[in-house]
Amino acid sequence: MAIEKCIDEYATDEVIFEEGSTGRELFVVLDGKVDIAKVDGPSRTVIVSLGKGEFFGEMAVIDGSARSATAIAAAPGTRVMRINHARFVYLVSQQPAFALMVMDALSKRLRASNLRNFGSGATS
Repeated sequence: MAIEKCIDEYATDEVIFEEGSTGRELFVVLDGKVDIAKVDGPSRTVIVSLGKGEFFGEMAVIDGSARSATAIAAAPGTRVMRINHARFVYLVSQQPAFALMVMDALSKRLRASNLRNFGSGATS
């Protein structure tokens, strides 16, 4: 698949994916900003804001589960590249540094979640 077909552009406040939806893609921010948020009606709680070079959606691409939060473009002209499951598996198998980068990010995100939810004692 041509790389251009894997790049999408979003306007500010446009939803990239919603919590609870299914998807087997990981996304990399190429330009702009993406907020990962919990949305409850008109209320939005931003968990993390991601910028150029950062990625999101990795849990669903790994285990096929429903999205755990909503991804929302937070800047005009936000561009993201989609990496489907097959491409993800290929990258992990061919580029060990890519796999380590994903594991590092997952570890940091889990530690941050533990800190938010349980305090400093749960991050060992």
